[in-house]
Amino acid sequence: MRHFLKDILKEQHLTHEVAASRCQVSRAYLTQIINGERRPSPQVAKRIAVALGFPDTWYRLLEDNDQEGACEKHA
Repeated sequence: MRHFLKDILKEQHLTHEVAASRCQVSRAYLTQIINGERRPSPQVAKRIAVALGFPDTWYRLLEDNDQEGACEKHA
């Protein structure tokens, strides 16, 4: 995911600070996501996708993974 986000920011000529503001997250948190240090929740991933104008398919994968994890916990 991090390479994808780095490419998007580069294509749109956005700094981490501007992108974070658009995504309604802190610059530090967005940088951690981009660097692979943190994984965004599905809600944050959706905000990032909407704010940066790219397809929602990647954040839906996060939603699917979260649902699978919840199912495994109840099994």
